[in-house]
Amino acid sequence: MDGYSLSDLWSIFVMQGFSGLSLFSVLLLMALGLAIIFGQMGVINMAHGEFMTIGAYTIYLVSKIATKYFPAFVPYYFIVAVAVAFVVAFAVGYLVEFLLIRHLYKRPLDTLLATWGLSLIMQQFFRSIFGAREVSATLPDWLMGAWHATPTIDIPRNGLFVLLISSLVTGAVILLLFRSSWGLHVRATVQNRMMAGAVGINTKKVDRLTFAMGCGIAGIAGAAFTTIASTGPTSGSLYIVDTFLVVVFGGAASLLGTVASAFSIAQAQSILTFFMTNAMGKVTTLVIVIGILMLRPEGLFAAKVRK
Repeated sequence: MDGYSLSDLWSIFVMQGFSGLSLFSVLLLMALGLAIIFGQMGVINMAHGEFMTIGAYTIYLVSKIATKYFPAFVPYYFIVAVAVAFVVAFAVGYLVEFLLIRHLYKRPLDTLLATWGLSLIMQQFFRSIFGAREVSATLPDWLMGAWHATPTIDIPRNGLFVLLISSLVTGAVILLLFRSSWGLHVRATVQNRMMAGAVGINTKKVDRLTFAMGCGIAGIAGAAFTTIASTGPTSGSLYIVDTFLVVVFGGAASLLGTVASAFSIAQAQSILTFFMTNAMGKVTTLVIVIGILMLRPEGLFAAKVRK
């Protein structure tokens, strides 16, 4: 850090922190979906990243349609496209659970291998439909540029927008899990599947909706991803390791832990990669997380289970 004044360092930390908001939002949305599937259902979904890619390609397609056929709608299409991304990823997740996942419950290794194979199939499908080259959506002008907070601090607008989306989705997930009948059924099924079925809860329907909901949230993560990078067939797979790391580090069944973990990892990577190379920043973050997990294997927020 030689050569930087205190004012320079403050500006760097603030700007890198806000730059990390976009990564934080993508990781949080990905990890929320995975925490619901993995933490609540015990399913290791290695194809989770591909559902993010579905959301990203959905944004791209909607942007192409809006640009070509409804140019006046371009400044407003993104909000609608986010909802469409959720619906498409939700529908595909619902179908995948019905055709594949429901046959593999309580078989974590089989689930891992099956969903890994599914991820390869989905990547090839994306490659066949959209090509191997990366594509970019046409973003509205209000998502471009930055807000000049001070003469030395610029805050990207896309980071603020995706932070708003991730905050709204996180709040909605918490409300659904703890203030809705679906959330009550999910928690009852997790605690005691046999007893939940005995009192009339359709546990198979709960599983299907829970898996689809997690996939739909990953689709929203894909929408957020399009604001920071172009989309390719393997875009989602690049985030799957970080997403599992967020879920494990935060505590597999803790939504609060997921939020704290995503924020910590995203900010650490954003700041460290500024002063180091991109690879070294990620490696340093990983070493720190592993060190903390060695001291606290249950994660930042351990789930309290009644025994």
